[in-house]
Amino acid sequence: MNNKKASVLIYSISAAVLGLVILLYNLPQAQNIPAFVKHLPKLHASINATCFVLLLLSLRAIKQKKTELHKNLNLTAFALSSVFILSYVTYHSFGIETSFPTENALRPVYLFILISHIILATLVLPMVLLSFYKAITGDISGHKRITKWSMPIWIYVTFTGVVVYLMIAPYYTFL
Repeated sequence: MNNKKASVLIYSISAAVLGLVILLYNLPQAQNIPAFVKHLPKLHASINATCFVLLLLSLRAIKQKKTELHKNLNLTAFALSSVFILSYVTYHSFGIETSFPTENALRPVYLFILISHIILATLVLPMVLLSFYKAITGDISGHKRITKWSMPIWIYVTFTGVVVYLMIAPYYTFL
């Protein structure tokens, strides 16, 4: 696959994921929500926390020139992130929405973290896919150029995913 075809595929996948998430946020809440669904937010936070640790370990591994460990940690983080996206889509396919209380003094902090998380999560997917493509094709200098930005953003997104969960969890109403 050449770079142009890979870029088209990467941006198409990223746009499809974004479109699906936007669609899900406009669904009405389902009448019957299966019991397992109430556990998904905790699963999402656990996956994010695990990815956060894996990415930090990956960063340390590459700084120590342990490229094979770096690769394996990133592949594991990517696989877990893929499970996260599938689970996230499943959760939101039931039209569940939880709001942070307007009267809570931490609401501006929560909204800042949430909005930055959403924007950066949207941006990081194509960056991570491009980074993987560059690494797989042996374009290490291209890989380094992208990961200079994608790695800290991906780390931020996984960390703030946990923070958002911890802040919103007390307000889940369907549990």
